[in-house]
Amino acid sequence: MQKITAANLVSAIHQLPKNQNYNYINPKTKGLIRVIDVILPEGGITFKRWTPAKGESADTARVESISSRLIWRVANAFTENQPVNVDRVLGGSYNTRSVLESLVAHTPQFYFCYPGRIEDIAGNVEIKQGHKHLLWRPSEPHRNGVLMEKKTNIAISEIPLQTVSYDLVLPSVMEGAGIDVNTKRRHAQIQIALYLIGLHLGFRTWIAQNDKGIIYNEKPLIEQKGIVKTLQDEPMVYPHNGAVQAGLFIDCIWFQNHKLMPAIMEVEHSTGVQSGLLRMLNFYEKLPRFQTRYVIVAPDDDRQHVIKEARKDIFKQLNALYFPYSAVEELYYLCKKRNLNGQSVTEEFLDCFMERAAMAV
Repeated sequence: MQKITAANLVSAIHQLPKNQNYNYINPKTKGLIRVIDVILPEGGITFKRWTPAKGESADTARVESISSRLIWRVANAFTENQPVNVDRVLGGSYNTRSVLESLVAHTPQFYFCYPGRIEDIAGNVEIKQGHKHLLWRPSEPHRNGVLMEKKTNIAISEIPLQTVSYDLVLPSVMEGAGIDVNTKRRHAQIQIALYLIGLHLGFRTWIAQNDKGIIYNEKPLIEQKGIVKTLQDEPMVYPHNGAVQAGLFIDCIWFQNHKLMPAIMEVEHSTGVQSGLLRMLNFYEKLPRFQTRYVIVAPDDDRQHVIKEARKDIFKQLNALYFPYSAVEELYYLCKKRNLNGQSVTEEFLDCFMERAAMAV
């Protein structure tokens, strides 16, 4: 499946005609946009925007910026020939989203479109006028620097966004250690999600020794059902010299029937990806070769960094997978909503939530 990156979007915007004012896609928005600077390869982008009808001009407009993080979030949403609602992707969280959307739409591989919206009320189904979307069509480029609408027969059924909630408290020792507390809390939330996925699928879960004090549902993780209390009792680990010690600080390991190890996972933000890979490599070197997955679990915005690190020669033997936070929470939500279990889930189903670094584009 062809994917697009932040670098692709930034390069396309960099190639837009210079000293040109760009319109918004929505004709009701009367403002103009001008690109000031584009930082290659992945942004940011600085721009000015103003509304002539309000007496504003390019000379008086302030310089604003679009971050690389925002560009990555939009890039990750695109699949070839599938409409993307940028407002929905970003959840209204950036006031520059309409600027980025409009600039992208002026580049040759992107069109704007209004796919139909399926409305189902009490069994009465109608196709209503849809909302504005972007459509990535790399095989059908249009002239650079112009907006082009693509008529489409696509109709979209908008599934409500899933809500995933966590009831947890970080132990004081974690709150006080040198990483931002929100980063630590997010790390713990994802560990909880991985544990609960494992519980649904019939796996027992090892959580890193230093994280077992996390309080979940008013009880320490170490006391939760399905949590592995010590690696000393795991027949896939303890017989192998140095393996127990090497596994102590692995964020999450799934065990199945004392005979299988479906996944070894490190939950990392961008600054910790290399250290997570090193911990998994150390564990890998202490174990015999058997079927498992070595997985970096990381924010969606960190995809490119994870892929880059996992492809380094030192880590190639891990054949590492990338499991984005959004996919973790999607799988967790499905486990809860559809009551998935080990009998209903195949290895191929699990794999479809992850991306193999060696094959990523």
